[in-house]
Amino acid sequence: MRLTDFWGRLTEVFGSSYARSMAADHSFADLGNRTIDEAIAQGVETATIWRAVVAAYPDRVPSGLR
Repeated sequence: MRLTDFWGRLTEVFGSSYARSMAADHSFADLGNRTIDEAIAQGVETATIWRAVVAAYPDRVPSGLR
C-alpha cells in the first residue's frame, strides 16, 4: 500500500484532524507500542500499519477498506 493510500484511508475513516492526532499520539500494541508516525519513520510497511489500525478499531473501519 502506498503511503498516500494509507493516509487517504485513515482520513476517510477518522477525519483529517483526528487521523493526524491519532497518528501522532496513539500507540498500537500490534506495532510494538509505537505510534503510526513512529512506525512509518522506522520503515514499517504501511499495509502492516493499516492492519494494526483495523485490529484496534474493527467496528469503525468499513469492510471495503480492510
